Amino acid sequence: MIITTTEFIPNKKIVKVLGLVKGNTVRVRHIGKDIIAAFRNLVGGEIQEYTKLLAEAREQALDRMIEDASRLGANAIIGVRFGTAYVMQGAAEIMAYGTAVIVEEQ
Repeated sequence: MIITTTEFIPNKKIVKVLGLVKGNTVRVRHIGKDIIAAFRNLVGGEIQEYTKLLAEAREQALDRMIEDASRLGANAIIGVRFGTAYVMQGAAEIMAYGTAVIVEEQ
């Protein structure tokens, strides 16, 4: 599966547009990580626990988007974007979305 943020793929021709595909996950903060983050906030620097949490959430959203495209028979997803939304205190949704297409060599 080819995944790209661009609207085209070099040396490939889009032969069919299958439509919007998406994948999402909602993650909440962990009290233990919040305590560690509070201590790091005192001294400054990156909060690695949250960086890891968000990276894992993005990967899971991407995986779910790819599954959605595979169900449609796509071999590529173009125009991929990420979005995030506040769901409730301490919880956020990460969404990956794009356009599922079928491409072939030019």
